Amino acid sequence: MFTDHGTYIIGFSVAKKHLAFAPEQVGIIHFSNEIVQVGYDYTKQLVRIPWDCPVDFSLLEKMIAFNISDKADCSTFWRK
Repeated sequence: MFTDHGTYIIGFSVAKKHLAFAPEQVGIIHFSNEIVQVGYDYTKQLVRIPWDCPVDFSLLEKMIAFNISDKADCSTFWRK
């Protein structure tokens, strides 16, 4: 889990069939077209990268930058 100024930015977890990351629902909605375009599956709360799929580091970078910028004035851990 990664934070910035005490607020959640992104978290990663490992499963048998995929690497998952969770940028919060706002980030997933904002980037949903790009997530599908690179071939990842997603839910309301997380994105799954199958182990046989390359990691799109550019997309991850954009999602992290979006959360840092979007939550710059956020004083809570999670978005309200």
